[in-house]
Amino acid sequence: MAIGGQQRSDRGRLSARGRMALGAGAAARWASRVTGRGAGAMIGGLVSMTLDRSILRQLGAGRRSVVVTGTNGKSTTTRMTAAALATVGPVATNAEGANMDAGLVAALAGARQAELAALEVDEMHVPHVSDAVNPSVIVLLNLSRDQLDRVGEINHIERTLRAGLARHPNAVVVANCDDVLMASAAYDSPHVVWVAAGGGWASDSVSCPRSGEIIVRDGVDWYSTGTDFKRPSPQWWFDDENVYGPDGLVLPMTLSLPGAVNRGNAAQAIAAAVALGADPAKAVAAVSSVDEVAGRYRTVRIGNHTARVLLAKNPAGWQEALSMVDKHGAGVVISVNGQVPDGEDLSWLWDVRFEHFGDTQVVAAGERGTDLAVRLGYAGVEHTLVHDTLDAIASCPPGHVEVIANYTAFLQLNRRLPR
Repeated sequence: MAIGGQQRSDRGRLSARGRMALGAGAAARWASRVTGRGAGAMIGGLVSMTLDRSILRQLGAGRRSVVVTGTNGKSTTTRMTAAALATVGPVATNAEGANMDAGLVAALAGARQAELAALEVDEMHVPHVSDAVNPSVIVLLNLSRDQLDRVGEINHIERTLRAGLARHPNAVVVANCDDVLMASAAYDSPHVVWVAAGGGWASDSVSCPRSGEIIVRDGVDWYSTGTDFKRPSPQWWFDDENVYGPDGLVLPMTLSLPGAVNRGNAAQAIAAAVALGADPAKAVAAVSSVDEVAGRYRTVRIGNHTARVLLAKNPAGWQEALSMVDKHGAGVVISVNGQVPDGEDLSWLWDVRFEHFGDTQVVAAGERGTDLAVRLGYAGVEHTLVHDTLDAIASCPPGHVEVIANYTAFLQLNRRLPR
């Protein structure tokens, strides 16, 4: 289902209060930058929202927007979606991953004339953000355990998303049919584009979110024993060489980013862009050119080493990141913190399979490197412990090092790496 339509005449029209709020936000961003406190996007958005609570709705009016959400892959899929939409016209997007209201305000305010928007949105914020910006397309990636202290149990998130989608029956929902929870959230929507984007992590969907009965899996298919809820047939899917779409569409797809998970992210980004009128071949070419997402996946030289940096934030994300690791390099550094944005409870480490490293030189690092070292010990992984991540990289033999870090460890490392 392609969404065309003319640009609405209300885009760009702000109330007097809205203009004042954006002006104050711009001043706050400037002050943050000149005082060296940061780029200022968040503080600028917060100031604008404080002065005009309707500013997000005003900035979203008249645009054709794509909202992207899920536990893992939001930033990457949003970056790919923005690249694909750029083949149609200028795009507003929160490229640095600030995915709550203040970050969205900053992104939209920074591209006032862009008719299109690709917005990464935190799962729990999707309903009210969708009410504000009235998205044309909503992309549902996956749901798994992540920071239970902040967002709660994932069945609650699924119900919240489902209720939010019900308020937007005209939106096209691009949903991952391999993820039981996201399929459930989208199942009742009238306009769903199903994408077989992959669902390697199944530990959080052993029971049906609708009936509580068992989910039975048979290869890629799954079904609930308690209802007629089952895996929908996909309109988009991929393999190692191509992406496949409606009406027999087959296009070669060679990505710059590694891993099957990113091929799934790309398939959903392409489907979303095509729903907004992008040419499929141009969309595939655009997503294939994405080679870095806010510092993720980039390779840098540090002394006698090259280091590729991967981000992993929860058991499902760790499983995907570990599958991308080159185990034949000089070493693997795993850096773990336990700050509030990471989740202070690191018991999830015991849900991650570290057992497959074999003879790879592994270094445990980060503020909670000792906790990680205990887990690696129980997994039978030979390792050393060096808390400072840069020192951990330096401790490896010269050559290529893979670095996997959780959220704040990743941010700390990126601030210290050369650009």
